[in-house]
Amino acid sequence: MIKPNATQHYLQSILMKHRAGYFVLIDPDQHTVSSCARLGELAEASGVDALLLGGSFLTTGLDPIVESLKKATKLPIILFPGSALQLSRNADAILYLSLISSRNPHYLIGEQVRAAPLVRHMELDAIPTGYMLIEGGTSTSVSFMSGSAPIPRDKLDIAWAHALAAQYMGMALVYLEAGSGAKLTVPSEMISEIKDILEIPVIVGGGIRTPSIAAEKVEAGADFIVTGSIIERNPSLIEAFSDAIHLGNRRK
Repeated sequence: MIKPNATQHYLQSILMKHRAGYFVLIDPDQHTVSSCARLGELAEASGVDALLLGGSFLTTGLDPIVESLKKATKLPIILFPGSALQLSRNADAILYLSLISSRNPHYLIGEQVRAAPLVRHMELDAIPTGYMLIEGGTSTSVSFMSGSAPIPRDKLDIAWAHALAAQYMGMALVYLEAGSGAKLTVPSEMISEIKDILEIPVIVGGGIRTPSIAAEKVEAGADFIVTGSIIERNPSLIEAFSDAIHLGNRRK
């Protein structure tokens, strides 16, 4: 059995301290090294729990960004890779993603095999994560780049069966993703159905544009909330999101 690593222990401590945790996603494609550092500083000052770093296109050049973030903040930096090339030995951990909602073997296991020797060599904390695309009302970068259709938002049984399969396969987290810039969020009813049957934490992201929506997802059962695009457009919202998420009424 895989033992929880240091970053997983930290995430569990967040859930013990707060009702839910808050991750800010930084897309290196949308930032310079200096703007990433400024966003990291603001995130830490606003009560964010960890930074996710990743995007759909950038394949190299993560090291300077991670180094600048390390100097600017003490928050854990968790890689959220779009491919096996989006790695940095200076990060604290990596969400070791398997796109379990896909039928494309490349993103189910292919990229993971390519990345495994590098992750071991870099001594990154690997957090096995079942990644599920959920229909968000528009075509998203991750759906297009992976060639994967999202799970229909009204197919709750399909969604929870995938999530349960992820748990049975030994995943430490399940990530429900409506996609960057999604028009619609992951349905709260779907979050509740999945949370009711899982014993592992649930991350929810995509299309969460207001603190009140974030609080709604926490109330539905989300353990961690991710925001990205809205923070790129309006960084001043970070503190309001943090307060709404940490004070939310998590179901269990």
